[in-house]
Amino acid sequence: MKNRANIQIAASILSADFARLGEQVKATQAAGADRIHVDVMDGHFVPNITIGPDVVKALKPHVKIPFDVHLMIAPVDPYLEAFVEAGADILSVHPEAGPHLHRTLRRIRELGAKAGVVFNPSTDPSAIEWIIEDVDLVLVMSVNPGFGGQKFIPSTLEKARKLGTMRNAKGANFRIEMDGGIDMETIGAAARAGVEIFVAGSHVFGHGDPGRRVQELLRAAQDAVAIHA
Repeated sequence: MKNRANIQIAASILSADFARLGEQVKATQAAGADRIHVDVMDGHFVPNITIGPDVVKALKPHVKIPFDVHLMIAPVDPYLEAFVEAGADILSVHPEAGPHLHRTLRRIRELGAKAGVVFNPSTDPSAIEWIIEDVDLVLVMSVNPGFGGQKFIPSTLEKARKLGTMRNAKGANFRIEMDGGIDMETIGAAARAGVEIFVAGSHVFGHGDPGRRVQELLRAAQDAVAIHA
């Protein structure tokens, strides 16, 4: 039951109606979403351009749940302070986005946010082995970053399991999050692999009522964990 209680849904605004963002983030919070997930892309590190800190700042007053900001930009270090000042509660960065991951994570924490590390499908979990005490969140990309609506990559489930094993062996406290292709068909397998936080964009905002979709995903993940226990 403890694991079931730890399940969270992070609603990704990448697939939301940008003309109605304030309204839609309110609806997802009301339906039980635990986080607002913000994908920041620079058109360089990943092949797409999205938003900057001003959008985070504009949305922050609309909801009380944390803003989970995924920085797909390089170099990433010059922008950490701007996003924390805008209202980011969690900042997640890629090991490939700067020369010194440890320094970047320490800086995020110094600024008052939680520090996350993002693993692309090809990134090995060993990237955090020697700095694990400075990691609050590990985000496993189950698609290649850059666009919403992509197909889930099944091999990333084994990466989630390995991260759980590493966490237990090291006595670490980071949470495991997954992003990419999360829907009613994939969320159960991800939950059984040890994922605790599920980023969902297309499934939440692309099929009618976002609030109802959040509840469906939450129940599916909780049920999968309960059956697996």
